[in-house]
Amino acid sequence: MTEPIDRRSVLRRTASASIGALALTAGGLSVASAASAAPTTRQAAEAKRIVYVEVNDNDMANAADYTLQGTNRPAFDIAIIFAANINYDSGSGSAYLHLNERVTETLSDAANQIRPLQQRGIKVLLSILGNHQPAGIANFPSRETAAAFADELAAVVSDYGLDGIDFDDEYSNYNGGGNGPANASSFVYLVDELRDRLGPDKLITFYKIGPAAGATEYGGIRAGDILDYSWNPWYGQWSVPSVTGMDDSQLAPGAIDLTQTSSGTAANFANRTVNEGYGAIITYNLVAGNHASYISGITKPLTGLDTVHDPH
Repeated sequence: MTEPIDRRSVLRRTASASIGALALTAGGLSVASAASAAPTTRQAAEAKRIVYVEVNDNDMANAADYTLQGTNRPAFDIAIIFAANINYDSGSGSAYLHLNERVTETLSDAANQIRPLQQRGIKVLLSILGNHQPAGIANFPSRETAAAFADELAAVVSDYGLDGIDFDDEYSNYNGGGNGPANASSFVYLVDELRDRLGPDKLITFYKIGPAAGATEYGGIRAGDILDYSWNPWYGQWSVPSVTGMDDSQLAPGAIDLTQTSSGTAANFANRTVNEGYGAIITYNLVAGNHASYISGITKPLTGLDTVHDPH
């Protein structure tokens, strides 16, 4: 049974605290010797490096400031705007997309906050998160209501030139009335409807947490056949986010909080990602400053290259 959302959310943010604090240096965050490990032959299909940016406190543009040494390639492949919300309109009894002030500023300033990333080859996604209201990605009462929300998501992707949507089933008040409790069909319908609208070239990803994590198959439809990637939500821990229909190349078992997970643990997760043949690694909370040394501990095992801080 899925644990209550609030508890899972607290664990998500604090799971890495016991690993140890990062040591700050003038040139960035410290890196363990594991970072120098040579990549293996399984690295032929290079694992994607994902980064969430809390735009309430930091600029998305920071993600474009990191490059693989000696190349023009970005250190991160996918950057996720954290976060827009799914809210509840009590008047109409329906869910709607809410963009807070900072998310709106980020999207409206796409020329400086989004296009520089895309020009470097980074895909930019918008995360959709619950907001302590009776609406979430797991309690649409019908396919039609899921489709209406998918319309809103597709519109924001089109309007701001984004590369896709990320789903994060935290902070929704599924016991608050309104749309009713979480159900088995909601998330599957939403993903299926959104794919119809975005087409095959946009990304749909899943931060595997909350009731939606246990409701990925319904009526012969498997969300895993539609999603592009799924991430482990427990920072500082290694856990395979198994989703029926997805293979190892689409999964990120290693989850790193860039401000809390120790450099040694981060480097270890990067090495395991390569050695065990997984297709992605997730990082969270890229803040301002030069953290190339720490990030090198992730990119070196994955790509064979260190990271340099190269702001533009």
